Amino acid sequence: MSHHILRLDASARTEGSASRAFADAVLARLPEATVTRRDLAGGIAPIGEGYTSGTFKEPADRSTDETAALALSDALFAELAAADTLVIATATYNFNIPASLKAWLDQVTRRGLAFRYTETGPEGLLTGKRALVLRASAGTPTGAPHDFATPYLTFMLGFIGITDVTFLDVPAEATPAEIDAAVAALDHKLAA
Repeated sequence: MSHHILRLDASARTEGSASRAFADAVLARLPEATVTRRDLAGGIAPIGEGYTSGTFKEPADRSTDETAALALSDALFAELAAADTLVIATATYNFNIPASLKAWLDQVTRRGLAFRYTETGPEGLLTGKRALVLRASAGTPTGAPHDFATPYLTFMLGFIGITDVTFLDVPAEATPAEIDAAVAALDHKLAA
């Protein structure tokens, strides 16, 4: 049985992106995996009124506008639900994640699909998945006092049930040697 990976590329840079090169190097080591790739560089539509009102209704009760507003969300959620592992290749902008990655999270974090409310609080429904976050940053390393990306992603992924999350950084202008060293560090970290 093949391992299914959903790869998200969130860097606005398509050429010369360190996070994309890092993800390429990591996934090259997993040739047997099936990879679905979603490039967020072109942007993801933000949620709007039709999305919001439609999520509180059963599919048969939604208006045509609400159904259309949820079509992208349905497609993005289906990609995530089908994956065993989520690989997020992202830059760090202004101490946090790119707006396109935030918009993706807004689209997939759906009550009744990604989480539900229980008597003891919210419960993530996407359990049993692993996330690997490959971050490129010029000055905001994982765990720095001004790193808002790592705690936000950790919380949001955990909220939807993905609690096995590994973060690894590369410099924003990483050389091929630095990418190779980061892949080796990832191998070591995952083995531990």
